[in-house]
Amino acid sequence: MIRRPLRPLARILSARARGENPDAIERENRRLRQEAQRDRARVLAEGRLLMLGVAFVVAFAAIGARMTVIATAEAAEPRAAASGDAIEASRADIVDRNGRVLATNLVTHALYAQPHQMVDPARAARALAAVLPDLDPAALLRQFTEPGRRFVWIKRRLSPEQMQAVHEIGEPGLLFGPRAMRLYPNGAEAAHVLGGAGFGREGVSAAEIRGTAGVERAWDAWLRDPANGAAPLVLSLDLGVQAAVREVLGAGMRLMNAKGASAVLMDAMSGEVAALVSLPDFDPNGRPSPLVEGDPSDSPLFNRAVQGVYELGSVSKVFTAAQALELGLVGPETRINTQGPLTWGRFRIRDFRNYGPHLSVTDVIVKSSNIGTARMAMQIGAERQQAFLRGLGLLDALPVELSEAPGARPLLPRQWSEIAMMTISYGHGLSISPLHLAAGYATMVNGGTRVSPTLLRRPGPARGERVVSEATSAIIRRMLRETVTRGTASLAEVQGYAVGGKTGTADKPRPGGGYYSDRVIATFAAVFPAHAPRYVLVVTLDEPMETSGREPRRTAGWTAVPVAAEVIRRAAPLLGLRPAVEPAAADALIRVRN
Repeated sequence: MIRRPLRPLARILSARARGENPDAIERENRRLRQEAQRDRARVLAEGRLLMLGVAFVVAFAAIGARMTVIATAEAAEPRAAASGDAIEASRADIVDRNGRVLATNLVTHALYAQPHQMVDPARAARALAAVLPDLDPAALLRQFTEPGRRFVWIKRRLSPEQMQAVHEIGEPGLLFGPRAMRLYPNGAEAAHVLGGAGFGREGVSAAEIRGTAGVERAWDAWLRDPANGAAPLVLSLDLGVQAAVREVLGAGMRLMNAKGASAVLMDAMSGEVAALVSLPDFDPNGRPSPLVEGDPSDSPLFNRAVQGVYELGSVSKVFTAAQALELGLVGPETRINTQGPLTWGRFRIRDFRNYGPHLSVTDVIVKSSNIGTARMAMQIGAERQQAFLRGLGLLDALPVELSEAPGARPLLPRQWSEIAMMTISYGHGLSISPLHLAAGYATMVNGGTRVSPTLLRRPGPARGERVVSEATSAIIRRMLRETVTRGTASLAEVQGYAVGGKTGTADKPRPGGGYYSDRVIATFAAVFPAHAPRYVLVVTLDEPMETSGREPRRTAGWTAVPVAAEVIRRAAPLLGLRPAVEPAAADALIRVRN
């Protein structure tokens, strides 16, 4: 920049020559310089004002646009920022074999507070306690006023009505976080199969759903895996059959004054479980807490059909007879010495009543002779007996799709001695679950191939290794049918359905050793139709007592059998089995009415 001098020499000399005052030239130049500086400053200020004005216009336009978007968008609660991995809240549905929903997800909201944003914490605490009576207003106020506290969980799940009531409190520090919760629309139906679910990792905008028991826990990783494309987990259960079995079993438990009950209804060919009930049960929507003391079986969470391992009594005699037949040691009409008591050292084995000196193998099963069964076991031997029962799957935990199944291992004798072999032959000394028994009976009557129970729907029969021959299986089916037509299970007859089965009544063991004299486990293992079994049903009652007669009756024939008969009467049509009349004998007379 060229700066113009205030006293130019040429003009000073010229002014002196003309007699003028040279100072006037300096004053004039100073004035012109100041005017030029003022003009430049004004131009700069005007430019800055213009830029500021443009900036304000742009800012207000952006704010107005954002307000328009917010005003027209759907209302949503503010969300707190969270660090770490995103929480995967999705979980697949669980459905029965016909696609009916057993477990699904429901969108709900959680309630939390940010105390530093609250206007009136005391009023908010009182109002929340009025909306949610399970909350303590004093405890809430302490949390809201605690120095430095910026976050408080109040309620993990809210109903829509509760959410609206909290909205109406009008406290800006009370906020909602969206989340999905697990819903079981059928309540207690199939509670022990489904198990239940709860929250894992939680954030204000999502919560992870994790299985806590049953199928939900056993298949937790699969249900949470997004790679499955939201495909449901299809169980083998039939919801209609499950409901019918539960209703009948509950009524039977009350009628027989039983402490608990269980029922397993299984496809004899595929091992698919159509119904599994354990009573008392619970609602998985509000799963109760486990017992911290006492007998775990007293809890409604205890699955008697899977976790309950019991000495099931005479129902096990079928396995002894099947092995003896398979080994060729006896035939169905072979006479067995039933003279009693049978003495082994200090032990005495007796029958329920005196059946005479001899019974056929068929009548040993039909009349349920302990002595006859023990004598067959003596011919088999302990080593072969143990191998046979292991081949049936009765000595190991079942690979069924429940989180509780691996821990439900059968209780074996410490030493498989000769007396243990004899008592195990008729159902004492070996404790198994009702599900074990159902799988064993399915193997016995389906032609002799091992069945592995499953709670998942299978495309077809899943045949395992052969355990007994088809001929032996056919003999066992006839024995079971005769047990109903002329034996200890006569009350199991259901018109139109040829039922076969075996009863079992076992004294309950005392915790300190020995057995109760007035407490039993009553079991009936049924197959139907007996000539070509499609299904196996095992009904077990814990401490039943039938009181319609002069004296209380506890045996399975009076307690478990009539309950199982009613289950078959109700469930068979739902399973698609049409009632049929058994063929008459060739020489039978048929009365015809004109």
